Amino acid sequence: MTKHDKNEKKQEKSEMKKKVLSLMLAGAMVLSMTACGSQNTDQGAANDTSAKAEQSDSSEAAKENSESEELESTQITVFAAASLENALNEVIKKYNETQPNVTIIPSYDSSGTLLAQIEEGAACDVFFSAAQKQMDTLQNDDQLVVDGTRHNVVNNQVVVITYKGSGTAVTGLENLKDAKSIAMADGSVPVGKYTRQAMVNAGMLDAVGDVSTIPTDVISQALDGVEINECGNVSTVKTQVAEGSNEVGTVYYSDTYGLEDKLDILQVISYDLTGNVIYPIAQVKNDEADELEQKAALDFVNFVKSDAAKAIFDSYYFDTNVED
Repeated sequence: MTKHDKNEKKQEKSEMKKKVLSLMLAGAMVLSMTACGSQNTDQGAANDTSAKAEQSDSSEAAKENSESEELESTQITVFAAASLENALNEVIKKYNETQPNVTIIPSYDSSGTLLAQIEEGAACDVFFSAAQKQMDTLQNDDQLVVDGTRHNVVNNQVVVITYKGSGTAVTGLENLKDAKSIAMADGSVPVGKYTRQAMVNAGMLDAVGDVSTIPTDVISQALDGVEINECGNVSTVKTQVAEGSNEVGTVYYSDTYGLEDKLDILQVISYDLTGNVIYPIAQVKNDEADELEQKAALDFVNFVKSDAAKAIFDSYYFDTNVED
């Protein structure tokens, strides 16, 4: 073999070694990439599984928190302002969709009348007042509100109304004297108190310490002797005007719901004149109530504050944007 042949042989072997090394390096790189890919895939799958597990746990927790315990058969009595009747009846129906075993017996009247009944010993589990005054008395003077259960629920506005086609010259509070007759709640009724407060702030009546004590005959004299039909609650005022027995009257905006074909609103009286018309609710101390009845009363109070209940109150012209 010549020297030239030997050199060629060495060159061939050297090139063969290079090819083998190249193949080995390539193989190692493929294995490394595959391992990394597998590791990333496994890690991604693990992360995905973990995220799904956390999401599932969160969903279950939310579901659990949104579902209230179904109570056993019991009955509670709710004393509520007359102006709440239509809306609260619907709230009760909504509540019974989730608590079918709780029978709620509502009693509607003026807040002052209901307060007096509770003070006289009437069995009551929940009080829903049309004003803070009556609730303040029940809580502070009578000590009959269960601690931590009092909440502000809705706001309302006082309106001057007339019946359709009355042809009245009255345009609002300031010219009530132009009416032939007025239906007005007495001062113990919240809407009667708010009406008196508005008249004082409008300069139509002299200021006194407690506007609810202003007699109806004093208001009549201030309005040039106009006839005033003094009513025991706001529902009576509404009925007297809707039926045409009195030309005008003052009720809550929410009282006109469903009577749009019978009543015209002459004026929505501003909060500057009446102040806020806040409706508070609270559980009442009831010595005759057993543990289940008390639990149901608290559960209903909490439901009245819920979004489901607020939607109903909103639909009946109440304002649910209030501070608790």
